[in-house]
Amino acid sequence: MEAALVDLRYEVAGAIATITLDRPDARNAYSEAMVEGLCAALDRAEADPEVRCLVLTGAGPAFSAGGDLKRMRDQAGMFAGGPAQLRRAYIDNIQRVPRRLALCDKPVIAAINGPAIGAGLDLACMCDLRIAARGVKLGSTFVKVGLVPGDGGAFLLARTIGFPRALELMLTGRLIDADEALAIGLVNRVVDGEALLGAARELAQTIADNAPLAVQLTKRAAYRAWEDGLQVALEQAAAFQGMVQNTEDHKEAVLAILERRPPKFRGC
Repeated sequence: MEAALVDLRYEVAGAIATITLDRPDARNAYSEAMVEGLCAALDRAEADPEVRCLVLTGAGPAFSAGGDLKRMRDQAGMFAGGPAQLRRAYIDNIQRVPRRLALCDKPVIAAINGPAIGAGLDLACMCDLRIAARGVKLGSTFVKVGLVPGDGGAFLLARTIGFPRALELMLTGRLIDADEALAIGLVNRVVDGEALLGAARELAQTIADNAPLAVQLTKRAAYRAWEDGLQVALEQAAAFQGMVQNTEDHKEAVLAILERRPPKFRGC
């Protein structure tokens, strides 16, 4: 049975699925139900052949505040227990999100509509591309609450902006605005708030207009290359190219260019 989508919304329009974190009263902080629902929504998008790209955003004024401070204070839910229990709680709960997103072959765009703080910033970094609304604040603020990035944020932020800049932001816990985030490569674009979802969906559609298998394998090859180095990247590229060069979408793309017409991709 498909898991219920709690504390978020899932919508599909054409080739684009939009996942909206939906705990606005808690500034879209994680809950156990949200973790479950987010993983289920990603499963649903991956299983739908019509969906070719995803957009992740937040309801209300925030993208995500990360951890729920009230539940931290009360030592409830995923924040309950001694060291061994907490270790297991992180592995079984919030760390499911980076593991699931890392396995998502379809591109995911974060539409950062408001503050992305702590684990909220990490969630944005788990996505493949990021568009931010002008004026939003972002920060890896774990040290400000006496914590470390418990969801892989130390790896994710360094992968996104490079080690020295990531280390500075993590050790100081300072907030940056969207313009600085753009300057250091943390986000790909900055747009006015009212244009955010439109810009994210336009980018998603531009990606979705390409041959789907080629897009998915290009994403996989890019991440493998970053993690494993040149030799593995070359071997992966040869294997993937052997696959896509035998697809109908590849043949259609070549014909469309030669015939000066838009391609009609079928995902095969």
